[in-house]
Amino acid sequence: MATKRKPNAKFMAPVQPDDKLAAVVGSKPLPRTELTKKLWVYIKKNGLQDKKVRTQINADNALKAVFGGKSKVTMFEMTKLVNKHVKA
Repeated sequence: MATKRKPNAKFMAPVQPDDKLAAVVGSKPLPRTELTKKLWVYIKKNGLQDKKVRTQINADNALKAVFGGKSKVTMFEMTKLVNKHVKA
């Protein structure tokens, strides 16, 4: 019988968004999984996912601050850039 995979405790531990990221996801500490969900809610709500290149995110002013001034990032780049704005 296969054992159910345990979620990584480190991954589930709440992280504290800095001011720039808090403008997008709120200032309360939250697990990385929730942080990512909130980012996607924000991206979809504001229509920031590129219509042609679905893996591309077109940043608005709030996201530009998080993305180090970049106006376009890939989904994969986004995770790396967001990690710079959280404290474990």
